[in-house]
Amino acid sequence: MAKAIMIQGTMSNSGKSFLTAGLCRVFWQDGYRTAPFKSQNMALNSYITSEGLEIGRAQAMQAEAAGIEPTADMNPILLKPTSNVGSQVIVNGEVRGNMAAMDYYKRKKELIPDVMAAYQRLDEAYDIIVIEGAGSPAEINLHENDIVNMGMAKMAGAPVLLVGDIDRGGVFAALYGTVKLLEEEEQAMIKGLVVNKFRGDVKILEPGLEMIEERTGIPVVGVVPMERLDIDDEDSLSDRLLQTGRGEGLDLAVIHLPHISNFTDFSAFERMPGVSLRYVQKPGLLGDPDLILLPGTKNTMDDMQWLRESGMEALILRQAEKKTPVIGICGGFQLLGRELADPDGVEHGGTMRGMGLLDTRTVFCSAKTRTRITGVMEQGAGLWQDWKGREVSGYEIHMGVTENLGGCQELIRLEDGRTDALANEDGSVLGSYLHGIFDTEGFAESVVRRLMEAKGMEYGGEAFDLQAYKEQEYDKLADLVRRSLDMKKIYEILEAGI
Repeated sequence: MAKAIMIQGTMSNSGKSFLTAGLCRVFWQDGYRTAPFKSQNMALNSYITSEGLEIGRAQAMQAEAAGIEPTADMNPILLKPTSNVGSQVIVNGEVRGNMAAMDYYKRKKELIPDVMAAYQRLDEAYDIIVIEGAGSPAEINLHENDIVNMGMAKMAGAPVLLVGDIDRGGVFAALYGTVKLLEEEEQAMIKGLVVNKFRGDVKILEPGLEMIEERTGIPVVGVVPMERLDIDDEDSLSDRLLQTGRGEGLDLAVIHLPHISNFTDFSAFERMPGVSLRYVQKPGLLGDPDLILLPGTKNTMDDMQWLRESGMEALILRQAEKKTPVIGICGGFQLLGRELADPDGVEHGGTMRGMGLLDTRTVFCSAKTRTRITGVMEQGAGLWQDWKGREVSGYEIHMGVTENLGGCQELIRLEDGRTDALANEDGSVLGSYLHGIFDTEGFAESVVRRLMEAKGMEYGGEAFDLQAYKEQEYDKLADLVRRSLDMKKIYEILEAGI
């Protein structure tokens, strides 16, 4: 049986995913077979495992940090919001259906057998399981049916580290209030407090650290400084989405759709010299970018309506008329077409006019395409013309089929014989269902070189090894955890359990 430790936070975005990944890396470096686990995740950034099952991207990142292949057991329940009051519910990597928030709340205890079966499979295969909570354990309105915070800690018998975000202010109140809103039995399960995202001299904090230990009876096991690391983000709270200002060099504008998903598709561009990647949510901030990127979305038709009503569509169409390149991935690819049809009410129902930049029609259906796949660029076009004859890879997560109505170039032949990636006649508008296509070694670089040539610029970067870079960042994260946390104390907590 595995030893378990759980990371909970005083609020969302307190750093739970980050520290879970860091502990996974440390334990792996120390020779332990380690796996991440999050019983219930709400996120639009998802990942397809090698078996074709869907999990939260954070758990995939944590598995990478632990040196293992991600599996659906690491995130048995994934909620993908489709509106302000409902989500698509994914259990063990498969779509279970769409549910209103209240319906899911009433039924989620029925999913405990699925959660525990997944956990027990990890328990049998690994030495250590690092469990991540969600939001805050002190959401007292959700306490009764909790299966992701203290409810999960009880089921797994896992001691808890409680993390507070000092960068937002009020960290001592958040830590104290969270502890005191819990039942006494649950308070006793919290074995250590962590202050995260600290800037400055830790000596200034010491009086507060002593006082919080005295008032809660729980030791502070570390203060983690704010440090910039390039680790995949989980959801719409990502700091990446706050990058709204134009920088030097090439200007790449990602349209920040209301239901944006898998925005990490474009992370490769952030690592390139001479490239500025920004997220645009207000039409007035679009300007004249060198490339417009349309990301995935969990609700294509609603986001098409937002593009139209906000005035963003008109600005994008104006840029396309000027031959500014436009690339859409997954939902962004669907938005580029002439028509969106939803006869079965999968998303919005009815039929809607798309942007009309590609001669395509998308029909939504209840069956979800989920696969990791490779293909060959049989025909290059526009910014992708240098990749003709070469392989690309990525993963698909979409509900719908996009049909070429006759006016598009078909670019990629997938290994299963299907066609992916379409372009307009002159190659200035491109679309693909492949999430992660820009992570194909050299592919994003070839796009940037083309853009720079058009501006009379010269690319000064070197060949980029994404996997080596990720390993380097995970090692930096582990170093940060070792420097910041009392690992001797954490190993004692892990060994003692609850």
